[in-house]
Parts: sequence; structure tokens; C-alpha cells
Amino acid sequence: MTSLIRHITVDCAEPHDPYELAEFWSQVLGFPVDPRDERGDDEVALEVPAGHPALLFLRVTGEKTVKNRVHLDLQPELPRDKEVARVVALGATVVDDRRTPNGRGWVVMADPAGNEFCIEVSAAERAALSGTNG
Repeated sequence: MTSLIRHITVDCAEPHDPYELAEFWSQVLGFPVDPRDERGDDEVALEVPAGHPALLFLRVTGEKTVKNRVHLDLQPELPRDKEVARVVALGATVVDDRRTPNGRGWVVMADPAGNEFCIEVSAAERAALSGTNG
């Protein structure tokens, strides 16, 4: 017997609110906030397509003190650099820029609560790079 991933849980420490963090991720990923969840709830989820784990934002005590050991790697529809700019405009910050001169690499970002995630190149960029060396 095996297990399925039901939720990917994102911690949300004060002063951040799980609902507000869910709204941020809703704009990043294009999935709506679960209509059963409300402002002030300790747990707020995004509605995702059937068969995929939901993102769950959970109110926790204590601030984050170390780098996340698990994080999301996003492959955007837009070119990577345009997606980085879009997500920064939504409230994310750049933590580490790992882009390389040959067009590869990624950008380490943090959501408004400080949780890290990475933005990689888009599928189109990946296909164009597959013919290059390096």
C-alpha cells in the first residue's frame, strides 16, 4: 500500500494571514481560493484540478529561521524573466538569482511570508535551449 500526496502545506506565521497568502498563490498559479475558506481561517486551500495535491496555507506560530528544505519549482507559461517580474509585482521577492549567461538557470523567490520557491525557464525556453551546449 502506498500513500498519495493530499496537500502541499505552506506555513504562514504572524503577521501573515493564510487567506492573504492563498490569494497571492492564487494569482501566481491561476487556481482559485477554496470558496469554503474565509478570511481569518487558520487553514486556507486553493482549488486545484482533480488528481493533483491541493496547496494548503496553515497558520503557525514562530517565524521561519532557516531555508526551506522542500520548495516548489515553477515552470511558467511566460518566459522566465517575464514571470519573475510578474511575481515580484504580486509581492514576491528575489532571494537568489541563479540565471546563467547561456539562458539556463532559475531564480529563487520568496512569497510574502518568506517561503522559498523557484522560477525556472518556460517549456518553450527549455525546448530552445535543448539544442545548445551547456
